[in-house]
Amino acid sequence: MNSTIVKLERQGAIAIVTVDRPEALNALNLRVFAELESVFLDLARDPSLRAVILTGAGKAFVAGADIKEMADFGPIQARAFARRGQSVMRLIESFSHPVIAAVNGFALGGGCELAMACDFRIASEKAKAGQPEVNLGVTPGFGGTQRLARLVGRSQAKYLLFTGEIISAERALQIGLFDEIVAPEQLLPRCLEIAQTIATKGPVAVSYSKHAINIGVEATLAQGQEYEAELFAQTFATQDQKEGMAAFILKRPAVFTGA
Repeated sequence: MNSTIVKLERQGAIAIVTVDRPEALNALNLRVFAELESVFLDLARDPSLRAVILTGAGKAFVAGADIKEMADFGPIQARAFARRGQSVMRLIESFSHPVIAAVNGFALGGGCELAMACDFRIASEKAKAGQPEVNLGVTPGFGGTQRLARLVGRSQAKYLLFTGEIISAERALQIGLFDEIVAPEQLLPRCLEIAQTIATKGPVAVSYSKHAINIGVEATLAQGQEYEAELFAQTFATQDQKEGMAAFILKRPAVFTGA
């Protein structure tokens, strides 16, 4: 698919994915979901990739789902739309490389859900977040009730979901929804700095660490540790492990290849 809404740029091993629909504040609809899916599936086949930055064009990250598209849905269409959105969020959440949300503006409803599907969220001081679906008489449908509670705790999640309050970047940072806030002009440079740091690390190790966290938080501690031990063992079958430890012993920088 040739993306016309979801733009892809490369800076070496880093991909920058931008939802570019500013006239609709980058609202999520079926076309955006299809293009996001296509871009991430293509990136998954790229052996040179090390990290992804996901952002929005204009003054919004993503301001929500497309209400005009949803307004006349019945329950069957609404269920299918929710499941479609959830599948794209799961694709991003389970993506083999780290995905950093560069939250440049409004991250509301589906946009907040999209940001939460990323591994962490760096935000502009001007960003705002929330799950205001109750103002429309509906619930979140793309994982918001589940990921928000896991990120900020049940009470904070219930407060935001029940009131529909839109919060500042500072408040989002305080409750753990955002991980860092920076000046607007520093947002992309800061995300690139983090992504470039990640790109210097062992890519297999980074990927395995991501999967261990994602699997482990849904398991018991004992089950998570068993999975961790297995992944740790598997890294010793890689060339990156040999390179990383040899470089440490010889006091030189490691050069990882992902093999």
